[in-house]
Amino acid sequence: MAVTSYFKISERGSTITREVVGGISTFMALSYILFVQPTVLSQCPTGPMDKGAVMFATCVCSALACVIMGLWANLPIALAPAMGHNFFFAFTVCGLAGKGFGLTWPEALAANFVAGFLFLAISAFGLRNAIMNAIPDSLKFAIAVGIGLLIALVGLEWAGIVVDSPATYVKLGTLKNPVTLLSLFGVAVIGILMALHFRGAILVGMLTTAAAGYIATRLWGSNWGYELTGTVSFGNFPQVSATAGKVFGGFPLLFSHKLAQVFLVIFTFLLLDVFDTIGTLVGLGERSGLMKNGQLPKARQAMMADAIGTLSGTVMGTSTITSYIESSAGIAAGARTGLATLVTAALFIIAIFAYPFLNCIGAVVPVPAAQLGAFSGADTIFCYPVIAPVLIIIGCYMLPVVGKIKWEDFSEALPAFLTIVIMQFSMSITDGIAWGFISYAILKIFSGKPKQCPPIVFICAILFTLYYTFGR
Repeated sequence: MAVTSYFKISERGSTITREVVGGISTFMALSYILFVQPTVLSQCPTGPMDKGAVMFATCVCSALACVIMGLWANLPIALAPAMGHNFFFAFTVCGLAGKGFGLTWPEALAANFVAGFLFLAISAFGLRNAIMNAIPDSLKFAIAVGIGLLIALVGLEWAGIVVDSPATYVKLGTLKNPVTLLSLFGVAVIGILMALHFRGAILVGMLTTAAAGYIATRLWGSNWGYELTGTVSFGNFPQVSATAGKVFGGFPLLFSHKLAQVFLVIFTFLLLDVFDTIGTLVGLGERSGLMKNGQLPKARQAMMADAIGTLSGTVMGTSTITSYIESSAGIAAGARTGLATLVTAALFIIAIFAYPFLNCIGAVVPVPAAQLGAFSGADTIFCYPVIAPVLIIIGCYMLPVVGKIKWEDFSEALPAFLTIVIMQFSMSITDGIAWGFISYAILKIFSGKPKQCPPIVFICAILFTLYYTFGR
């Protein structure tokens, strides 16, 4: 068959059935992003993005990137908006001045577009190894861990599990609150399913949590005094124009900001995309047995698929699109070729019709601050009981690489530690990266190991120092 020969299915020891099952398994594992992505980007402090438009952009641009990956690179690796990148986009880049860069989301899309273009150039010229060797492993692992913990922290806040306190800044909330109980139920369901290696555990856990909230509301909602779920409406289609093409209006405004800030935003977008893509491709290549002499076949095409996905995403209205580690679910099911990725792409397109359920799955629940035991300037705290468990689980999912950090070498350990903790306490991915780079360069110089510090780290450390001195 033409399909079998084009994708080299038999040559890679697979079958069409395995590829189809693998593609479905991958989609089930990553489909939580369809509801998480719109919820996160709708929280941009400088102005929310339209949930429906973000979901449409997520589905269409992820499908496009998957098609390119499947047909051009012939790899069983799906792509979608990256967890962590969306938080950097929403809460740091679009964070209010003093807590973030204060950019509007069209300006943030423009910065991400530039980063995507640079990544496309890096991929086209085959600079993979140079980039991989440019950043020390300890810092790369620390950045991943820091982002994971930051995502988990937001999840704990959105669940009402962690609330603000005048004495300790944060504390445990009142766990008897119905919204918090629903979130804890979601964590338990997803956790049990993942422990049982159930494919699609996160999606099924989300749906189960939403169903439990709906039933509880119908039974006891009048006593609680507020709703736990949104409404399902089939009358409207996503307002695609709310985000599509807005990136081009963001360019003139983007470069009206301080150049140091603009450079830092673009650099961080690029850095995160490069780390995620290369790390994921290498890891999945090893797991699938496709690595040859330490190299992944058609790695350049795979990275270009990632970059094109990001560029198209910014044009349509979503954050960085990158290769997904959840593709390991499809690989475990037997997928070895790009045919599985095409199946995932088709499911992304079909998923557009799940739009009516977006308001239900990603519903915001206003909770009186007093009911959560919070000391807040606002009377109401907005929680997301169905989305919050996912963020907590994702944080756990990203933590294991902490064991790969060289904790016995203090010149590696302290920069990694600072990267992780500064991200949490500043609520800023950029500041975590900056402190890691600066401390790494200082410790390597004064410990007599300057040759262990790559030139790019020295350069970035100097630039970050200048930014803190003159750019803020």
